[in-house]
Amino acid sequence: MRVEFVDEIDSTHLYLVSALRNKTITSPYCIVADIQNAGVGSRGNEWSGGDGNLFMSFCVDKFLLPDDLNDASISIYFSMIMAEILKKYGSKVWVKWPNDFYINELKIGGTISTKINDAYVGSIGINLYSKPEKAGVLDIKVSRDSLVWAFCEELEKKPKWKQIFSKFKIEFQKSKNYITHVGDDSISLACATLCDDGAIMINNKKVYSLR
Repeated sequence: MRVEFVDEIDSTHLYLVSALRNKTITSPYCIVADIQNAGVGSRGNEWSGGDGNLFMSFCVDKFLLPDDLNDASISIYFSMIMAEILKKYGSKVWVKWPNDFYINELKIGGTISTKINDAYVGSIGINLYSKPEKAGVLDIKVSRDSLVWAFCEELEKKPKWKQIFSKFKIEFQKSKNYITHVGDDSISLACATLCDDGAIMINNKKVYSLR
């Protein structure tokens, strides 16, 4: 995977989506910014931050991913790969359904994903050193570049969804203490049941991540 580092950008995610659609870059590709001024988070919220935090976006063709992975699982898949890397460095990070990184009860980052034809664009933002109000920061000291290279290397190994899901299924119990957003509604995850494809059942309705 080609990896490009830039000093400053409005949004790594929007840049990569546009570049992929305009065919100015080819998959697999990753861009990492020192500073992001207008990043995109869940539900269109802004995810920006200062120098030293992680702002990365990447694209990968579907045929380069495991054959048991489907669209509904992609944000969990990317998030759990990064979470497992962080844990190897000693972090106690966990992933709240479907895409948020947490340390204890504070969100420290998240993942969003977009499908462009047969390619996935994924973006990961994590507060490594600094944080906005009411957010958390990673509980270990690790360089941004180490995480980027480790993630790209792990993604190229194509870990099976079944392998990733078995770990996420255990962590999902922590998500039950929180809410999620379905459309404009905030819904408790306390009674949610996790499905094998990463979706959840709430009130007899199957809900997929749209992030």
